[in-house]
Amino acid sequence: MEIKEIKKKLIVGGYSPSTIQTYITCLRYFKNYYYKIEIDQLSKDDIIEYLFHLIKNNYSKSTQNQHINAIKFYFEKCLGKKREYYLIDRPRKEKKLPNVLSKNEIQLLFNSTNNLKHLTILAVIYSCGLRVSELINIKINDIDNNRMVIHIRKAKGNKDRQVQLTNQLLELLRKYYKKYLPFNYLIVGQNGGKYSTTSIQKIIKNSSLKAGIYKKVTPHTLRHSFATHLLENGTDIRYIQTILGHSDIKTTQIYTHVSNAHLKNIQNPSDNLNFL
Repeated sequence: MEIKEIKKKLIVGGYSPSTIQTYITCLRYFKNYYYKIEIDQLSKDDIIEYLFHLIKNNYSKSTQNQHINAIKFYFEKCLGKKREYYLIDRPRKEKKLPNVLSKNEIQLLFNSTNNLKHLTILAVIYSCGLRVSELINIKINDIDNNRMVIHIRKAKGNKDRQVQLTNQLLELLRKYYKKYLPFNYLIVGQNGGKYSTTSIQKIIKNSSLKAGIYKKVTPHTLRHSFATHLLENGTDIRYIQTILGHSDIKTTQIYTHVSNAHLKNIQNPSDNLNFL
């Protein structure tokens, strides 16, 4: 099956543009690896051999999983093969704790961002706990200032959800609207189109350097920080799961390992010792 046909099936299946791009890239790599063989004829053992190739070449566990998902989509959805034919043991994801900023660092980040559009981008991501792909897809009519919510449409997993619109964020959005007059997408890109994720990454990197924050800061760092700060404020974890759009509570529970709320209540035995 040609790449164009696979792409059509992904689009019809409602997959996000980023997932489509990832799957196509993975399948191209897979086809190139077995360039002497028609991949339709490959066996489960051939697929496992390919996965060992990824492991030997130090591909991350998340990348390995992306390749497995793409291969499974091709054989199951495109070729109509039985699902059990591709039951391959998934690599366990590395349990890395997310990088977060303190509330003081978030404030420094905002204070160091003078451009109104750039500040609005940072504020919306942090205040709503958004993925960068969700931010760039928000349209003007997704903002409901009567019910004080923002509608997030067709997010990860093709799911819709609502996030809170705070009074302070609403005031900032009004200032932004008066200056930039967006007519379709909230964050205006060139010619009124979508803003690019690359530009947002650069904005956050530049603002963090101006703020004197030298740890790695990405758009997702703001989302992680938002979730962690909610947890530290005593917000129920199931509510945080809903806000973030996580399908599995286990994904949200990672923030319990990052939050320092429980540490503040611990009496450290070294407090009774004299180091000086």
